[in-house]
Amino acid sequence: MTKTQDIHSPEFLRGDEFSIPTFRLLKQDGSLYEGAQAPELPRELALRIYHSMVATRVLDERMLAAQRQGRLSFYMQCIGEEAAVIGATAALDDADMIMAQYREQGALVYRGFSYDEFMNQLFGNELDYGKGRQMPIHYGSRKLHYMTISSPLATQIPQAAGYAYGQKLADEALCTLCFFGEGAASEGDFHAALNMAAVHEAPVIFFCRNNGYAISTPSIEQFAADGVAPRAFGYRMHVIRVDGNDILAVLAATREARRIAVEQNKPVLIEAMSYRLAAHSSSDDPSGYRSRKEEEAWREKDPILRMQHWLIDQGWWNDDEEKALQESLRREVLETMKRAEKRPPPPLESLVSDVYADVTPALQQQLDQLKRHVRQYPDAYPKGVRSLDPDVAAGHDAADHNADQGGK
Repeated sequence: MTKTQDIHSPEFLRGDEFSIPTFRLLKQDGSLYEGAQAPELPRELALRIYHSMVATRVLDERMLAAQRQGRLSFYMQCIGEEAAVIGATAALDDADMIMAQYREQGALVYRGFSYDEFMNQLFGNELDYGKGRQMPIHYGSRKLHYMTISSPLATQIPQAAGYAYGQKLADEALCTLCFFGEGAASEGDFHAALNMAAVHEAPVIFFCRNNGYAISTPSIEQFAADGVAPRAFGYRMHVIRVDGNDILAVLAATREARRIAVEQNKPVLIEAMSYRLAAHSSSDDPSGYRSRKEEEAWREKDPILRMQHWLIDQGWWNDDEEKALQESLRREVLETMKRAEKRPPPPLESLVSDVYADVTPALQQQLDQLKRHVRQYPDAYPKGVRSLDPDVAAGHDAADHNADQGGK
């Protein structure tokens, strides 16, 4: 039991007797704040982080343009939040699990997910790991320890608590990092997850990207307290608030959070204060709920430019290298997109695979009906779907199925 102090008159506390400070190291011009000390960051790692940030920005810009051209159905950008996402990922062991929301493609870029892999998922072609079953930007990679994105908001938060508890039981000396926005923190799943993680002492880092808006709802209309960070006190959890546009601060904070999680088996909450410079998604128009002046003020705090200035001050980067990187990445994105667009969709038989070892009679009957329908109306379906071989079996036998699973 927690030892408490007795009082003899009703004295109510509001919880606002103090505010949580924001951890910062790097100014926008690339210099450190007075008294600040940069975390250990070798040149090779610093350039890997920066390359990942720029690669994510270029991917986002090109793919939104593709969506506007009608080549892609939907897209969500990470623009303005690259330091929060990639800085946190760089602080982890590559075998730590990441459970993301839907704006953390930078974490995959950092871990080595290729533009080809991104494009295959975005276009849902035959090489898409999810076989076209997910809408765009719902990535996943078993080899990179990145759990497949799920559309319902905040479901990954309790899942992260449970996965991390499993890591603890397995004594793996690993942790789980869970990304989510401040809007997701308004869901009940958030509180259930923090309570479970605190009670069972799970090695999980809850990383809240507070970008100011839950789609169009500003944070001031979401909660009355001092942001999301103070909620950790209700669960006796370690917590820190960090400047989410400061790559050095995010890296240092997450490194320490991981140490606490892994060495002490304690959950940690990080609130990264940032801003999404883009719309919520390709379906959103932010001009209806925020001003140009506000956007421009945050554009001056661009996390990529901040790190670029720091790299130049270190003598590790220059304008010529920047130009070459930008041109190379843009060319790679466009070439990769053209290849992905031309690939056929997943085979129709994949609709009934991956759930049962053997296709059930009911599923086979449905697939046969679908094939007849496609043959009857071939012009209504993409070429790869309508060119069906009538002799193709409805499903795999157990041996073929197991071979397919092993070859992924």
